[in-house]
Amino acid sequence: MEVNNTFGPIDIAISGLRAQGKHMEVISSNVANARTTDAGNGEPYRRLSAVFKTDGDGIAGVSLDEIVMDMSDFQRILDPGNPEADEHGYVAMPNVNLPIEMMNLNAATRAYQANAAILKRYQQMVETTLSYQVCEPSE
Repeated sequence: MEVNNTFGPIDIAISGLRAQGKHMEVISSNVANARTTDAGNGEPYRRLSAVFKTDGDGIAGVSLDEIVMDMSDFQRILDPGNPEADEHGYVAMPNVNLPIEMMNLNAATRAYQANAAILKRYQQMVETTLSYQVCEPSE
């Protein structure tokens, strides 16, 4: 399949940078709220996940499709002195697993770096191409 867009590699890498940037924002929100027992709705913070989709027919990059809430059960810890504890002394905690979030952040960071490396390599290729001088034959 032929790509008609001259800047295809740039657009694809930029879409990857944007998508992974948003992914890191979602992960950062999860980490920041890992101990938030009341998210303003009477429940603990719910972990968020980024869902991506390919743009075009799969060769035009990627974008953030949606951010979804993880509906898994909240963690419960025994903390009878906590004002948010139930009648048995348990407090519902967010369903955020910090080691998993750190692993996800590492993967998102590496994907971001890979897209940045593609842009840098593409720039080097363009600079090399422009540095060649075309010699016209003498008449």
